Amino acid sequence: MTFRSRLTRALALPATAVLAVGLFAGCSGDDGAPDQAATRSTEAASSGLTVNADGTEVSYEGVAGKTALELLQQLDPQAFASGEGANAFVTAIGGREADSSKNEFWAFYVNGEQAQVGAGSYEMQDGDTITWKLETF
Repeated sequence: MTFRSRLTRALALPATAVLAVGLFAGCSGDDGAPDQAATRSTEAASSGLTVNADGTEVSYEGVAGKTALELLQQLDPQAFASGEGANAFVTAIGGREADSSKNEFWAFYVNGEQAQVGAGSYEMQDGDTITWKLETF
């Protein structure tokens, strides 16, 4: 084997390894675009809402003197309720509408316990944790 063929072979192996690493790194599946759920959670956190990844659970801290519904609508402009005050029924939070054909509804919890009154009636206390969960019946 000549010096030239040994040199070619010695250079070909590292060059092939570098190309293979570059090829596999390019196939990692990460397109650099931010994860939509992570983006939604970050945006919600900046408004005071905590939203789980699939948008089916939303929490926020209570503020004394406001109803749970008033604060929800203040923190989330995409929240929607049919009716008003004590008769309000929340149908959408964070753009996620409860699907009546699937028997879905937004359930309202205070400090981990399902509320006994509507969100438009519940006067919050400082330190209350309000949670909305998309549930089925």
